[in-house]
Amino acid sequence: MVDYEALVVGGGPAGMTAALYTTRLGHSTAIINAGGGRAAMMKDTHNLIGVTEDTSGIEFLNTGWEQLEQYGSDIIRDKVTSTEKLSKNVFSVTTSSGESYTTENLVLATGFSDNTPDPPLPPTGRGLHYCLHCDAYMFQDESVYVMGHNESAAHVAMIMLNFTDEVDLLTRGHNPVWSDETEELLQKHPITLIHEEVSGIQKKEGWLNALEFEDGSVNEYKGGFAMYGSNYNNDLAKQLGCELNDDGTIVVDESNRTTIENVYAVGDIISGHNQIPVALGEGAKAGIDIHYSTRTYPKSLSELSE
Repeated sequence: MVDYEALVVGGGPAGMTAALYTTRLGHSTAIINAGGGRAAMMKDTHNLIGVTEDTSGIEFLNTGWEQLEQYGSDIIRDKVTSTEKLSKNVFSVTTSSGESYTTENLVLATGFSDNTPDPPLPPTGRGLHYCLHCDAYMFQDESVYVMGHNESAAHVAMIMLNFTDEVDLLTRGHNPVWSDETEELLQKHPITLIHEEVSGIQKKEGWLNALEFEDGSVNEYKGGFAMYGSNYNNDLAKQLGCELNDDGTIVVDESNRTTIENVYAVGDIISGHNQIPVALGEGAKAGIDIHYSTRTYPKSLSELSE
């Protein structure tokens, strides 16, 4: 006997959707959420049909929790610290409060954290952004910075030229680590490369207005993007032996199954576009696949004969 047929670790859009599907399809389901996450940081919700832009991330997530409670999901406010495979179809998770739960199907929706540059920095969401697909539209025909010194920073700076012709790439005193080819591309794109370190921030009504540099110069910006990589929360996947990609994301198939049977991964912890609509689809696929593999009927002829 196990506590749940499905257990989801992580309460972002992907994890909540997986739990919603398994619960509505009749499977005992728990979702363990430690709070926080990238969705909770959103000032506004973008690119989600049916949800207006003035909906904050917290408001969006709270609506999801209310739905899960109404359908009967067990919602556990805790942090999963370890997990293990007890048998072929049974997994156990242990939380920071010392509680343990068992499940037949485990969904990892643990996401990642953006690596942030050193201060001084503008306020997150008010001049400092991390998601190009979410926020690039805000900066059409505006002065924009891209902060970083790696391949990603260089390519994002070039991508932003699709929205504005005023793009500065700020290495903040670090030596660039992009390739010679990328260096040549940057030289042939209308991008201003600034190596001076940022020394101060000027705000206007809580939003970024300008950045101050150590050489005394001041540049006005509407906002910009920090590109310093991601820290994937894959410790639980490692404990189970799930295969990982080189960047730390979890390897999954078309149904979001990992390389460990009955373990799924959804949302920002897997490779792909880190967008809420995409995360919702991944959660739905995992939830449906769990239903297919867990439901009792229809039985096969051999099972009926037995």
